[in-house]
Parts: sequence; C-alpha cells; structure tokens
Amino acid sequence: MSEALSLCAERLSAGDPDRFAAVMAAPPADRPALFALYAANLAIAQAPWASAEPLVAEMRVQWWIDALVAQSKQGKPIPHEIGPALQALPEEALRGLITAAEARRADCHGEAFADETRLWDYLDATSGAVFAAAGACFDAGFEAALHGYGAAAGLANWLIALPELTARGRLTLAGADLARLAALAREGEVRLMAAQAALRSAPSAARVAALSGWQAVGVLRRAAAAPERIAEGALRSSEFARRLGLLRARLAV
Repeated sequence: MSEALSLCAERLSAGDPDRFAAVMAAPPADRPALFALYAANLAIAQAPWASAEPLVAEMRVQWWIDALVAQSKQGKPIPHEIGPALQALPEEALRGLITAAEARRADCHGEAFADETRLWDYLDATSGAVFAAAGACFDAGFEAALHGYGAAAGLANWLIALPELTARGRLTLAGADLARLAALAREGEVRLMAAQAALRSAPSAARVAALSGWQAVGVLRRAAAAPERIAEGALRSSEFARRLGLLRARLAV
C-alpha cells in the first residue's frame, strides 16, 4: 500500500502539480485518500489522449470503468500499479470516479460542445464528480455544493487548457467568441461563489475536499475581465500569487 501511495504522489506531482500542492496543504491524515483519488482521476483523464484513434482511446477509458465497477460492486482489486491505494476509497468515491470516466468518453472523440449547457454537463460529470468524491472520502456531506464548486473549478481549468484544445481541435465550444467566453467565465464565478458560500457552513472536511480549486476564482475573474488572455495562455497568476492563494485557502479550512 505504501508503495502504491508513493507512486500516486509521484504521478500527481508530475502530471497535476497544482492538485499535488493542494493535497500537501491538506491535513496529513487526509492525504492518502486524496492522493489515491486524484492519481486515479489523472490516469482516467490521460487515457483518452494516449491514442489518436478514438476507438483505442475509448477502450482505455472503458478499462478503467470496468475496473472501478468491479472494485465497487465485487471488491475486486484494480489490476494497476496504483490499484492497491484505491482499495481504501469508499464506494461513493469510486462511483464518482466512474461518473467522471463515463464522461471522459467525450474526450476520446473530441467534438466541440454544442452549447454552454453541454459544456456545463461535462464539467459537472468530470470535475464536479471528483470534488464530490473527495468529500465522500471523509463523509463530509455537502455533495451538491462540492459538485457546483468542482464544475466551476473545472471551467477555470478548461479555459486554461483552451489554447491547447483549440490547437488539437478537441473539446472546444462551438462558435464561441471572446464575448461568449467572458460571459461563461462570469457565470462560472457566480456558481463558484454560491458554492463557496454554502461550504462556509460545512465541516472542515468538505473545505479540504474543495482545496484543489483554490485558483479558480482568480482564473475566472481574469478571463471575464480580459478574455483575450485565454487565447494567449495568460490566465494563470504568478507562482508567488498561487502559493499565497493556496495558503489562504488552507487557513480557511
């Protein structure tokens, strides 16, 4: 188990350093579950991009779905290097990963989202489900607030990734111009603030589950105020500002 957890931490540090930093800001007792959950989410998110052939990519995603269902329903260990670390995750967290994996089928084909509603559905089923799964690891409750917070944080990450997605011709928003993207960012901020307000009355475990979204509000505000920064890949704040933002988020737990 310790070897699998160490591997989860290594994979997360290399593939999702911002989320790794959020886990390291969490209380030590909470880190094993978060490392396992986020490393599995990273592996699932990377699966559709491992092949340019949609059917092959979808087979990789389906492998994760089948493995997670087998563990959730039958208690079968996942035959993967990080599999032993996932055995400690509760069934509700596994269901969240399954939901995210099912939604990742869209990544395999990469078609543009027809409208904002389709995009929000995708963000809720991917990022929103993972935030709620993090809360489930600690029986934190407030699932709806975590779902909403996670979807808005997912929008921030989607906007950061949009230049690369556009270059690859995958998972963009059909017909979106700067005005639509700015309006989308404003809607994301409204949703984020509403979820954040609900989480203020939540137990600290729920706020720990939301820690990985600490950068979202700044990203969304920058995108709304200056949407040209999206195409420029200039939505991230400085390293100092990111570290300060994470510190503030940690103190609010």
